[in-house]
Amino acid sequence: MGVRTLQRTDGAVFFCTFTCWSWLPLIERTKAYDRIYNWMHIATGKGFSILGYVIMPNHVHLLIHAPEGASINALLANAKRFLAYDMLDRLHASGDQDLLTQLQAGLRPGDAQRGQRHRVFATSSDIRECLDEPMLIQKLEYMHGNPVSDAWNLAENALDYPHSSAAFYAHGPGHPCPAPIVHYHMILHG
Repeated sequence: MGVRTLQRTDGAVFFCTFTCWSWLPLIERTKAYDRIYNWMHIATGKGFSILGYVIMPNHVHLLIHAPEGASINALLANAKRFLAYDMLDRLHASGDQDLLTQLQAGLRPGDAQRGQRHRVFATSSDIRECLDEPMLIQKLEYMHGNPVSDAWNLAENALDYPHSSAAFYAHGPGHPCPAPIVHYHMILHG
């Protein structure tokens, strides 16, 4: 469920999801995993902390701690814009005209007036504040279970899925991870 509600900006932890338009597997098709990791590094440079993630073929789940005075809404909007340009460049470079045509068909009447030529992501993101530690843990377990769910079967074991923070949490901070992960205990308990 997408939300357009402006989230408060007082240092909360948020469970966030953004989805490719029409659930198309654009992340996988464009091999944009590297760009999502790059964006995570940019976000941490702005004071946000990535507490957990899973990058699926057509959507991304994140647990993000927003610093005081920062907007989670603006962060995700900028991520989607940053990623959309890169994914479109990759589709053009690969000559995937069928997929580009599908993304053009996703435009709404006002989009073209604003200069958009393709719809890469769903217009809204799902952003939920994690109100306590049990909720945060539940969201983390949900994310890490996503790749091994019956709907996906991307790995037999959640720890084997390469685009997830599951192995980081299982093996500790010394485990190599392409994302700049901070253990949630550091944020919640200092």
